[in-house]
Amino acid sequence: MTTPRMLQFVDRQQAMPDKRAADARRRDFGEIYEGYSDTGAASQAGRCSQCGVPFCQVHCPLHNNIPDWLMLTAEGRLEEAYEVSSATNTFPEVCGRICPQDRLCEGNCVIEQSGHGTVTIGSIEKYITDTAWEKGWITPIKPMRERGESVGVIGGGPGGLAAAEQLRRRGYKVTVYDRYDRIGGLLIYGIPNFKLEKDVVLRRARWLEESGVEFALNTEVGTTISFADLRAKHDAVLIATGVYKARDLKAPGVGQENIIPAMRFLTASNRTGLGDTVDDFDSGALNAAGKNIVVIGGGDTAMDCVRTSIRQGAKSVKCLYRRDRANMPGSQREVANAEEEGVEFVWLAQPEGFTGDATVTGVRSQRMRLGRPDATGRRSPQPIDGEIDTHEADLVIMALGFDPEDLPVLWGEPELPVTRWGTVKVDHRTQMTAMPGVFAAGDIVRGASLVVWAIRDGRDAAASIHDYLKARAAAPAAAE
Repeated sequence: MTTPRMLQFVDRQQAMPDKRAADARRRDFGEIYEGYSDTGAASQAGRCSQCGVPFCQVHCPLHNNIPDWLMLTAEGRLEEAYEVSSATNTFPEVCGRICPQDRLCEGNCVIEQSGHGTVTIGSIEKYITDTAWEKGWITPIKPMRERGESVGVIGGGPGGLAAAEQLRRRGYKVTVYDRYDRIGGLLIYGIPNFKLEKDVVLRRARWLEESGVEFALNTEVGTTISFADLRAKHDAVLIATGVYKARDLKAPGVGQENIIPAMRFLTASNRTGLGDTVDDFDSGALNAAGKNIVVIGGGDTAMDCVRTSIRQGAKSVKCLYRRDRANMPGSQREVANAEEEGVEFVWLAQPEGFTGDATVTGVRSQRMRLGRPDATGRRSPQPIDGEIDTHEADLVIMALGFDPEDLPVLWGEPELPVTRWGTVKVDHRTQMTAMPGVFAAGDIVRGASLVVWAIRDGRDAAASIHDYLKARAAAPAAAE
């Protein structure tokens, strides 16, 4: 039965231009999609003219010129709308799909705050970009001049690819090194297909390749190639590896089988969807089908895990979070979607142990109450004595967040500066480390964050690398 909530979901999640792909999504994931027409997009975008205060633009990490491309969309000038949108955003089709608009642009829409419902900014951004691809308006980059310098980018996720695009536009030779067999990083292996279709990411990767960006796949820095060799090969190096080390939970029974990190679960699901053979998925070890699933965590990754579990045919899906709904870090829109799909949220539940003998059978959780705010401003969870629950579980997925890998050790580079949190230490004005010509951007600098922030950081790093290489090229001439 279609509910009002479903209809709202339909309005915000338009279909892909390719009808076959949309039909496949409908079949595989059971989502409801309804395509925008030019008239529908123009009507929705035209609502923006009622607002004179662009809070949406202010609260966008990329400071996208949202009012202008909405105005162009309202006037039916979609090609110009795409040009304005893509001027500040390397991947508008990605942000339109996965950005938490309810916490950023749409959440700060003046029309929304006045009680008339937000302009569906993300849906329109997605629509005009998909239209641009369909119409052939997006063509490979052709720099005005080719430069002799080259830049190596470590990491093929959103930050690294955003930097690669900007550097290529400036005429640099760019090589992106990635440990995986496909370009896209988290966009390919971390985010489920029902939120971000993989052909959307791979299409952008092909476009970058056609634009002259080179990809070195299955390349592990520190193993396949040394960091020192990369520095010797390129005039500048950008570290954009992201953060993938799963945070642990210290509790009795945590080492049992069937307690797995979120990225392992999501990567197996995404690889299977891409047509890869994944033995642990086929054996059932990383497959939620027919199982009682418990996901621990309250962020967007936890939401991806619970919703993926539903689509794999789980018997039941619970999400345990130690604070209440209002204090969870994940998107409220995602929570509402998950609830609609059958996920049970257990708020104010702190896991404190696991039952079972070698293989997990349940999760014991301590009931909590909220006390005074902590350093982040959120109210701290405090245990309620004697209040313990046990939740049946055949598979437990830990979605507690991510920390940086120990890059100085992995790469054999003890001189690479890192903070006490393990993130790469940079001069935040230039994004360069203490090692000349070595820059860093994205989650490996700021910690686990949003894709849109990685894009912003990658673009800013590209500008700093350009300034650095120009200054270095000018130095010998000045000395003469």
